[in-house]
Amino acid sequence: MDLQLRGRSALVTGAYRGTGRAIAEGLAREGVQVWLHGFDRSATEAACQGIENARPLVNALDSDEAIAELLATLGEQGLDILVNNYGRASRGQLTPFKLDAWLEMYEVNVLSAARLSSALLPKLEASKAGRIIHLGTIGALKPAAENPHYYAAKGALATLTVSMAQALAGTRIRVNLVAPGIIRTEEVVEMLTRRARQEGLATDWASVEAHATRHWYPNLLGRLAEREEVADLVTFLASDRAAFLHGQLLRIDGGAIPIVS
Repeated sequence: MDLQLRGRSALVTGAYRGTGRAIAEGLAREGVQVWLHGFDRSATEAACQGIENARPLVNALDSDEAIAELLATLGEQGLDILVNNYGRASRGQLTPFKLDAWLEMYEVNVLSAARLSSALLPKLEASKAGRIIHLGTIGALKPAAENPHYYAAKGALATLTVSMAQALAGTRIRVNLVAPGIIRTEEVVEMLTRRARQEGLATDWASVEAHATRHWYPNLLGRLAEREEVADLVTFLASDRAAFLHGQLLRIDGGAIPIVS
């Protein structure tokens, strides 16, 4: 399928590694000029290697001043697609309550996307088909007892998506959120293998993945999502083929959440 994205431009935050880089690669394969965002120059420039039409954008996202610097870097160049991929989790429990941890998760997972989206609206409105795509998690729909501050923040990102869609009704901008299940990254493989070892289980990856998706993070397909599968969904949402999708929370979870919605 030709997604007809050639010649468009995108900014993917947190794209210096992992799923973000896979998204940048997926867009670039469709002929999109990609700004690949990161926080460390050498890592971000290295991540651009091998991706056609990729340019590094090294900038913080944690203040109005940082966003102003980012806008200055973009200058007069237009923008068609914003992928707010940047975000992270941290370990924690409901008690003891640690305010700093809660504020950090909200800053990282919600305010960074809100600030950047708001600042880039003029560029996206000038596009013939502006797209804002947030990266969430199915944990916002099915939160666990652990890490409540992270799930609360990602839940806020989901509600932000719907609010933004309402606010942008009547424009050519489409706003959606992609909510993956657990994704097979190097960090996840290491974490699951370590847990299997601690529990005295087999530690070859096939065994670890089968056990994890049956007992720890169950889904109907019995495997973890691949980064490229998430990237494919994001790339589709960026295209005109998804022009009637707006204000949606799209799960890509292998059937992990058995609900009708």
